[in-house]
Amino acid sequence: MPHDIEPRLLRAFEAVAEDLHFTRAAARLFTAQQALSRDIRRLERELGSQLFVRSTRSVSLTADGERLLPYARRVLAAYDELGAAWAHEERPLLVDVRAPVGTCYRVLEAARAAAPDIEFVGRFHSGLTGAAASIVGGRLDVSSGRVAGLDPAVLDQLEHRPVRFERMAVLLADDHPLAALDEVPLDALAGETLYAGAGNPATAEWTDLAARLFEGRGIEVAAPFPEIEGAEEFVRLVRKRRWSVLASTEFIAVPGMELRPVVDPVPLSPISLVWRKGLRHKGLDVLNGVIDELVKRHKWLEMPAGSWLPEADMSLMLNNT
Repeated sequence: MPHDIEPRLLRAFEAVAEDLHFTRAAARLFTAQQALSRDIRRLERELGSQLFVRSTRSVSLTADGERLLPYARRVLAAYDELGAAWAHEERPLLVDVRAPVGTCYRVLEAARAAAPDIEFVGRFHSGLTGAAASIVGGRLDVSSGRVAGLDPAVLDQLEHRPVRFERMAVLLADDHPLAALDEVPLDALAGETLYAGAGNPATAEWTDLAARLFEGRGIEVAAPFPEIEGAEEFVRLVRKRRWSVLASTEFIAVPGMELRPVVDPVPLSPISLVWRKGLRHKGLDVLNGVIDELVKRHKWLEMPAGSWLPEADMSLMLNNT
């Protein structure tokens, strides 16, 4: 085993391991595919192991590749932290807020107001499962969402703190019978099919929460659909396909549709701030500071009477308050 492996080779390996596609990985690294392939072959020679199984149609990790991946991620995270610590000007903090509405966006805006000298760069990923992989891989600093839905091996590489219990809601066409109600009882959704991101691996934690809520209540999760990129495309598809959507009470406006809170019980969407273990950045300190203030001012971590939350979520949220 060599004692010195160039970080470039590990970055090449990590990119291919995550995309399982040489062309996409090369584009992400802004390098030529031939150069990326050379780096992978060189790393395999230095380690004396084959890391990928390649065919004309697919790329997959070998057992040695699977074994190397968590080590590569930790080494690259350490290199990134070292670079940030010795940078002449602190780099921007990359913050995923999913959409320009809701809890996470409010936290980001409050942080920008509190520390205008720090650059917070917003990113708009569609779910915490996808964002968490980017955090572990060093391509993103901070995100938020339901941590109980993450793979334990991924969660073990992250720090997290509770931010809010968001109330869940349903987005309904304005001519849907239930849209006339101010609040929709959960039992009234029996026989309905709701879109909850099934088919989008980046939002797996949300689809899992929906399945837990619907279990035994006669409510179905809509069939898997390809990943939807961006609010504009989401609005187009929801209106065209006339989906009813499981959402939270803080959600983007969709013309021709009504957002109604769900009650009896009141289902909750647990939101936590998430960042990579060992991350040090003034911007992260600011985010945590404004969260402390917002939680106290708006009572974000108070659970309403008659609320619903899976036990695993309750444990993670309450044990980190």
